Amino acid sequence: MAVSEATTFRRDLPAVTATEAKNAFGAVLEQVMVEGGVAITKHNEVKAVLLSVREYESLIAERNAPLADLAAEFDGLVERMQTTEARKAGRALFDASPAKLGRAALATRRGGG
Repeated sequence: MAVSEATTFRRDLPAVTATEAKNAFGAVLEQVMVEGGVAITKHNEVKAVLLSVREYESLIAERNAPLADLAAEFDGLVERMQTTEARKAGRALFDASPAKLGRAALATRRGGG
């Protein structure tokens, strides 16, 4: 099966026409398994991409990595809030009078807190 005139979707992804994909799906699937993916074109414009399972799983793993990092950061913050010192500070904050909170805010603004 020949790669179509649309050359490549990205420099490393071969392209086939929608007609080629329909009429020679088995050959296109083999190409996907070898190349990792194939861009499917219609009127010389990429309309879809067919990916191997390996490429798909790689994309999903990359997409989920930032979420895993955020989840780990969140878990660390929650863990730090569970310390005795953090609980005391939280209790003191909620027990503080408006005047005491105001003084603390001013001291922090002046760099003294």
